[in-house]
Amino acid sequence: MGSNTSMCCGSKANKQFVSGGEQSSTWRLFSYKELHAATNGFSEEYKLGEGGFGTVYWGKTSDGHQIAVKKLKTINSKAEMEFAVEVEILGRVRHKNLLGLRGYCAGANQRLIVYDYMPNLSLLSHLHGQFTGEMRLNWKKRINIIMGSAEALVYLHHEVTPHIIHRDIKASNVLLDSDFEPLVADFGFAKLIPEGVSHMTTRVKGTLGYLAPEYAMWGKVSESCDVYSFGILLLEIVTGRKPIERLPGGVKRTITEWVDPFIATDQLSNLVDHRLQGQYEDLQLRRILHAAARCVQSEPDRRPTMRKVLAILQGNAASADPVKNGKLADDFAEKDASIQTITDVVSPGMIRIKSVKYQDELMAMDDEGEEDGEEDLELTRSGSDGASAYGVFGAIEVQRVSHGYGQQVLNRRTALRG
Repeated sequence: MGSNTSMCCGSKANKQFVSGGEQSSTWRLFSYKELHAATNGFSEEYKLGEGGFGTVYWGKTSDGHQIAVKKLKTINSKAEMEFAVEVEILGRVRHKNLLGLRGYCAGANQRLIVYDYMPNLSLLSHLHGQFTGEMRLNWKKRINIIMGSAEALVYLHHEVTPHIIHRDIKASNVLLDSDFEPLVADFGFAKLIPEGVSHMTTRVKGTLGYLAPEYAMWGKVSESCDVYSFGILLLEIVTGRKPIERLPGGVKRTITEWVDPFIATDQLSNLVDHRLQGQYEDLQLRRILHAAARCVQSEPDRRPTMRKVLAILQGNAASADPVKNGKLADDFAEKDASIQTITDVVSPGMIRIKSVKYQDELMAMDDEGEEDGEEDLELTRSGSDGASAYGVFGAIEVQRVSHGYGQQVLNRRTALRG
């Protein structure tokens, strides 16, 4: 192609230091020539996925490091803004469970973002995708994914300054490295929260089934929206069910509707993913369900913070052991509004999960015909101008192109690594 020797960012590989975690790391500016070479000229054989925003390619740098390169398709004011937001946020954060920025390239006609390549793809690929039948995720790995993802959200909500709302927590945005360590990805929809601001109103983007009701219906976004999405993710990990499933006759059922009857009758073993073949720890399961039930409360002020969610999961909170605590107690000195009015507790100490009903027009947008069962949405509101999905690896798990991202691409990758 004619521009394969042009430079996006000049010829120097300038390094910048990024802070925000236990240690600092580096990212750098890539030239277009480097990325062109790393991806074999953005070869079709190196393609990992494709979507409305552009294409993601596998690549290998001159020093042998495997990378994923996201090449944006359209350069306009909106794409420019989301590109800038993603690079800005990725440059701020540094945590062992967040997918970091390896570098980027921004020239006159090109916008590319570079990440580390994740050999085990995403949580979605193991729960509902090409690895579904291989059962690579045993109970221990699932617990590790839950804990690591929770720690990442605690970091975003409470430790980095300014605080960050992710806005798109879901299975396809939890990537897995070679050791199945989770890395939360996709900051294309993220929001920086100024100090003293509790919530904002914005256009709605995300995946139906994970969206908090106040966000899906009114565009009201806060850290509590991430908490709700994480609660849905917890249920998805332990049950292996999709957030929204299509029943015979076209009726759609949410995962909370499916789970609650088992909790109400204390038949917890029947809701655990059957692929685990009964290999799970009962107390851990009860803590996860206890945390999930609190996360998916319909009123945002009744949901716990991510710090409290993590404490429940770890068993460090006073309310963390649902077997011993039939009634919820405040596990921190500060007042917790989410506890005071929760009365739907069933024996032995489990909280009932109240299902949120999306409006019919929102449910109609969900497309269960897609191979991965997800529908990325942007619900147009005043001031918005169309849809986009510029998240990290967003295209990899969104099967919206004819070839999909399944065994065909998996075979390509195996050949490339060989």
